[in-house]
Amino acid sequence: MENPSSGKVTISNPADITVIVGYFIMVIGVGIWSMFRINRGTVGGYFLAGRTMTWWPVGASLFASNIGSGHFVGLAGTGAASGIAVGGFEWNALFIVLLLGWLFVPVYLTAEVITMPEYLKKRFGGTRISLYLSVISLFLYIFTKISVDMFSGAVFIQQALGWNIYVAVISLLLITALYTVTGGLAALMYTDTFQTFVIIAGAFVLTGFSFAEVGGYNALLAKYSSAMPSNFSSMEPQRYNISPECYTPRQDAFNLLRDPTTGDLPWPGVVFGIAIVGGWYWCTDQVIVQRCLAARSLTHVKAGCIMCGYLKLLPMFLMVFPGMISRVLYPDEVGCVVPEVCKRVCGTEVGCSNIAYPKLVVSVMPNGLRGLMLAVMLAALMSSLASIFNSSSTLFTMDIWTRIRPQATERELIIVGRVWVLCIVAISICWIPVVQAAQSGQLFDYIQSVSSYLAPPIASVFLLAVFVKRVNETGAFWGLIGGLVMGLCRMLPEFWFGTGSCIFPSNCPFLVCGVHYLHFGIILFFCTSVLVLVVSHCTAPIDDQHLHRLVFSLRHSKEERKDLDWEHEEKGREAQREPEERVREKNHRDAGKNGSYSHRQMERTCAQEEKSGSQAHEQGTLEVSEKLPNISEDPLWKNTVDANALIMMAVAVFLWGYYA
Repeated sequence: MENPSSGKVTISNPADITVIVGYFIMVIGVGIWSMFRINRGTVGGYFLAGRTMTWWPVGASLFASNIGSGHFVGLAGTGAASGIAVGGFEWNALFIVLLLGWLFVPVYLTAEVITMPEYLKKRFGGTRISLYLSVISLFLYIFTKISVDMFSGAVFIQQALGWNIYVAVISLLLITALYTVTGGLAALMYTDTFQTFVIIAGAFVLTGFSFAEVGGYNALLAKYSSAMPSNFSSMEPQRYNISPECYTPRQDAFNLLRDPTTGDLPWPGVVFGIAIVGGWYWCTDQVIVQRCLAARSLTHVKAGCIMCGYLKLLPMFLMVFPGMISRVLYPDEVGCVVPEVCKRVCGTEVGCSNIAYPKLVVSVMPNGLRGLMLAVMLAALMSSLASIFNSSSTLFTMDIWTRIRPQATERELIIVGRVWVLCIVAISICWIPVVQAAQSGQLFDYIQSVSSYLAPPIASVFLLAVFVKRVNETGAFWGLIGGLVMGLCRMLPEFWFGTGSCIFPSNCPFLVCGVHYLHFGIILFFCTSVLVLVVSHCTAPIDDQHLHRLVFSLRHSKEERKDLDWEHEEKGREAQREPEERVREKNHRDAGKNGSYSHRQMERTCAQEEKSGSQAHEQGTLEVSEKLPNISEDPLWKNTVDANALIMMAVAVFLWGYYA
């Protein structure tokens, strides 16, 4: 077959450049417009106003916050390298989102919480578990979100414009800074959903062009097994001792479930390991759960989860199959194995499967549409980077810095937040070479492996916190610490020795790195669960009066709950009051010295404002308590969503069976 990709395709025609420039002007324009709008909303007001969302924006935003450019690059790349098994990560979510809507969200709603650390704080008391969750969330942000988003965006720029990967990363960061400064965060709510639908529409168009180019689905089945690089024989393979399995497509490429020992994604890991990591992501991640807490009722939450589940059917057809087509059309680049060739094609020696999707965009899409697809990808990427920067700096300043310096002023917190963003950007840039080389250069495998080493203990603690009353703070804390130590014992040697590739195997001892990361995730989950239960049963239980509406079995309880953390909160309020009182005393002394009428008048005004402020606060608290979500459901709509959930599960089981 003639190779369509002789020479690098870069975007240089007027139609594409016009569309890209126009799109970015529009996004920045929306940012400037939203910057000049007066924002009177408070955090509490924002969260409560959000509790009017109906099922379809809930479902769309669940899907939108999950799918990013990392998905397009990562899923297509792993699909190009090894076939459809990576689609199991997406199709597993169909079952996990039902757990979210039916089992976890009812407890979060009755617990009256807005954040996940807040839930653990109410459930267990104390501060060390919520602090641990904040720190581990920051690590996961840096290693699986920020660095991956930067890298996948840089891969797009590299393919479209032919730039060096680091020039592309720095350009992305500069544009993101501009995007954030011009009100990009305020503009997120206006542009995110729109961009997601444009991306999906563009992905449908690209899939159509790709299947037309390859000759249809049956042609893909026939041609994929012979998609080998033609420039291989001339590159002295004996110099690297390259075995045929390094460049020959897998025989089980079209199987979802693969051999438990020799498979690249073994079936026990795909069925159980992905479910554990998915349970952490879908049922305990702040970004995902927040979407559900914004719904107007529990029925709307469930219907939104079903919609999200149906949307999660799409990535297999819109990302994985196009990735495989890209390998068929461009075997010399996407399927390259010789290090010199790979270095020249995509800048890394371990393989170029990550360029599968961007390569299709710049080669198959017609002029204009190609520019639009690239612009939307980069804009979506930058909006997710901007929101990750914002949430991680909030997490660091409010949950960690305020513990180091409780007396920090507001100005200090803002400065610390900005400096922290610079720090995580620097760490993420330094981490990109690891992302490039990890898991044989397959981005999605890298994300899942890091999650499998760090997330199972969190999934275990949340699952036990929601369903087992006997679990207490001591058990949960030592379970998290024990799980973290186990995870790091696997993760650190793997990054030290490198995950290796087919040509350059890793020197990591088999005893440490021999177990597949998904199997390791299963072992880690069960070890953590056992540790949590053993320590909890050896220490005093939490009394039921502290658990009403915080565990699944007591979710309908009407009794008054005595929060475990009320004493700590009272101390925090006292600590806040002390500096205010000192300022007031100083003003009082100054006023006494000056004896001025204006000072006394000012003091009276301040006291009145404070009084009216506290009255408004009490009234707000009263309104909040009246508006708290009710988890009772209309029987007709409850049965309707339950029936729809069964239909969706039947669809999922059929697809799993068909492709297994």
